[in-house]
Amino acid sequence: MAELVQANWIFLVIALVVGLIVAWWIFVANRRTSVTLEKPEGEEAAPAKRNQALIDAPPAAAPKSDPGEDLPPVTPMGMAGIGEAVAAAARPIHVQGTHDDLTRIKGVGPKLAQQLQSMGIVHFTQIADWDDAEIDRIDAQLGRFQGRIRRDNWPEQARLLCSGDTAAYEAKFGKL
Repeated sequence: MAELVQANWIFLVIALVVGLIVAWWIFVANRRTSVTLEKPEGEEAAPAKRNQALIDAPPAAAPKSDPGEDLPPVTPMGMAGIGEAVAAAARPIHVQGTHDDLTRIKGVGPKLAQQLQSMGIVHFTQIADWDDAEIDRIDAQLGRFQGRIRRDNWPEQARLLCSGDTAAYEAKFGKL
């Protein structure tokens, strides 16, 4: 093999140079793109026109401007709806931007808490209010964590954490 290379080295160098030129032409020279615009004579270059409808449109999700949006509902006249108003008033009011530490619930780790937050679940009161249909809906979205809501009884844990009854929580679910 060494004798073959010694006898034909000039042809190998020429083949290598030709190969490099072809490779350069394929990968570099053909990648250059030029754009030419045909403009009528006398027309000056103007700035790009913007879509004014998108500029003037209000934002898709307007920020909450009313700090009282998280207040409990107003009690209607008479006795109708009094139970809902009392239950809502008993729950703590959360300030916008604050979140409960969902990892305090047994069975919820940092990854699961992050997944719940991405679904908009950030307060214990949200979990405490879940019914069977809501549990099934959320559970179907948990992927590999599916089944933990009922197995670890998250709604009851959340109710105890909302109420601040640490003694009852620790008696039923263990030390916080």
